[in-house]
Amino acid sequence: MPQEHVLIAGGGIGGLTLALTLHQIGVSCTVFESVRELKPLGVGINLQPNAVRELEDLGIGEAEMDAVGIPAREWALVGPNGREIYSEPRGKLAGYNWHQYAVHRGEFHMLLYRKVIERIGPQAVRLGSKVTGYRMEANGSVTALVEDRSGKVEEAAGTLLFGADGIHSAIRAQMHPDQPPIHWGGTIMWRGTAKGVPIRSGSSFVGLGTSRHRVVIYPISHPDADGLSDINWIAEQTYDTSHDWTKSGWFRPVEMAEFAHEFDGFVYDWLDLPALLAKSDMAYENPMIDRDPLPTWVDGPVGLIGDAAHPMYPTGSNGASQAIVDARQIGRIMVERGVTPEALAQFDAEFCGPIGQVAMRNRGAGPFGLLNMVDERCGGQFENIDDVIPAAERSAFMLAYQQAAGFAKDRLNGAPRTIPEGAQVARVPA
Repeated sequence: MPQEHVLIAGGGIGGLTLALTLHQIGVSCTVFESVRELKPLGVGINLQPNAVRELEDLGIGEAEMDAVGIPAREWALVGPNGREIYSEPRGKLAGYNWHQYAVHRGEFHMLLYRKVIERIGPQAVRLGSKVTGYRMEANGSVTALVEDRSGKVEEAAGTLLFGADGIHSAIRAQMHPDQPPIHWGGTIMWRGTAKGVPIRSGSSFVGLGTSRHRVVIYPISHPDADGLSDINWIAEQTYDTSHDWTKSGWFRPVEMAEFAHEFDGFVYDWLDLPALLAKSDMAYENPMIDRDPLPTWVDGPVGLIGDAAHPMYPTGSNGASQAIVDARQIGRIMVERGVTPEALAQFDAEFCGPIGQVAMRNRGAGPFGLLNMVDERCGGQFENIDDVIPAAERSAFMLAYQQAAGFAKDRLNGAPRTIPEGAQVARVPA
């Protein structure tokens, strides 16, 4: 084994970005992923400019991103009466130095996986291998307990271990055995894609409805020869707390007839939502869930990133972005402090508290909080939104979220690279 070797539990977006980052700064690593074969699963997600910047610094540029998604041009909220509440340009149109991308999650995931295999080698990702726990050794290293599909458990030794194993993280559960149960705020989401003509700017992210009953739509592909794109849609309904969310499996396939009628009223001269939903072959059901913030993401040589550290409601469209940023910030700190528990402690001190607060903002509806305000002030019915929420108040609300989530334009554009070009990890004397 090399002098330093990092173990990563979970081959999702955060785990694979961490592997690419470690390779970039000269650190050996192995990713353990429980599935036997990675496939392009999921539907659409957004990658904010702060994450797209990091991908570019990893050598994943616009040409490759255009193959898995489309630059977002606009972010907009529309009331149930079809009238606009707020809109703003996004990405380069807003003055960022980088795009915001709306991508097919599965295709983007597979892009990262291919990059890991190309750059590090096929041995870097062990499929069919689930990290079920860890043991800290007297010499300061860590041993991961790895179970294969047959149930056989092996041990893997490493300098550090990262739990990138999602909201149901086994690493988190061992680190925090008394953590509260998963939190559900009452919302069920149905997700899918359908071919359609993109609305508004041609690449707009649109949230439509109320805080308790809404749909989010945006394209995740460039238009084809017929002008049609893959339109990602997320239909959301909030129930009272007596609803049993545990019967809603994670990405449980459902028939459209189970829920589509709930959205029959979303018909406007610029959008016929029932017609769009009817073009979908399949939908997936998810409860909107997260976990309470943790007091720490670190246990000696073991750390958490991504959804294992800070699972978020998708209301801010920044869960995947934050996982990418986590990986890059870890790389930055390792360049300064080496592959050490001290590097993990610094990462924890800088980000655990602030990102926990971002997760709580998302639980409170994140930027969709404007829909709550409109609902509270006028029941969602208005002629002129300025009479309900003045423009300055709407803009200040959105800026506060962007600052908290780390993609405020001026700050991001003016910041140096997270990891200096060509930087290598600091080596700690043996």
